Amino acid sequence: MSDQTRKEKKSGNKSPLSAQERKDVRDHHSLSSVSVYAVVHREGMEELNRPATSLWWSGVAAGLGISTSVIAEGILHKVFEGSPYQFAIENLGYTVGFVLVILGRLQLFTENTITAILPLLTHSSLKMLWSTLRLWAIVFVANLCGTFLAALLGYHIGTIPPEYVDGMAAISHHYANLDVSQAFSYGITSGFLVAAIVWMIPSARSAAFLVIIMFTYLIALGNFTHVIAGSTELFLLGMRGEIGLAQTAALLSCTLLGNIAGGTGLFALLAYGQVVRELE
Repeated sequence: MSDQTRKEKKSGNKSPLSAQERKDVRDHHSLSSVSVYAVVHREGMEELNRPATSLWWSGVAAGLGISTSVIAEGILHKVFEGSPYQFAIENLGYTVGFVLVILGRLQLFTENTITAILPLLTHSSLKMLWSTLRLWAIVFVANLCGTFLAALLGYHIGTIPPEYVDGMAAISHHYANLDVSQAFSYGITSGFLVAAIVWMIPSARSAAFLVIIMFTYLIALGNFTHVIAGSTELFLLGMRGEIGLAQTAALLSCTLLGNIAGGTGLFALLAYGQVVRELE
């Protein structure tokens, strides 16, 4: 007999549900906001305490992994070229890299705009600030090294068929044609949506796959800017001589600031604000 059943019998308040039915209720009960906060906070603490070498190689792997979004888009762009549904179909490819990186538990910078920030908000100190900045710096540079390597392998080494590289370049021009103010403002939306994915995954459980696809597909359809996925596009165009270093740096810098503003400045602060009184 379970402890819960003994308590119910002792109190005279016997549950009308069977043991299996009570288990089903517990398994399907949605997590409270405080519970979700605790899960994301714990994940953030684990990441902050990881060795620098672990963060680095996970970040490089994430950069390579997120580049599959651009590869998939480029392939679908060529396969469905001329179709009236080309735009809608090719942007499904954008979800591929995010599924790989998020479910693969690799270090993606825009995820850390919320996971690493919640511990900082809860335990504000110079030491925690330093740990957060250390995590951000390592992961961001590692992600860019990964996406640069992916572009190099695809364009110069020939790991991707030339016709699909052309497709990747074609879908990349939407980002290169933005001005810096658009890169920043669109980056806010993208940062908010990626942070929302991180927040929802603990509750989504087995539906995490669909949550990732739904929100990253929205990012692609809206032409919102993501600094890591977008860096693959800009690095590829740069290697093809279609954009310069200054334009690449300006677009990535403004997108970075937008992603931080959306993920940390909006979502993380709102998430913290809704539970702060309950944490006391």
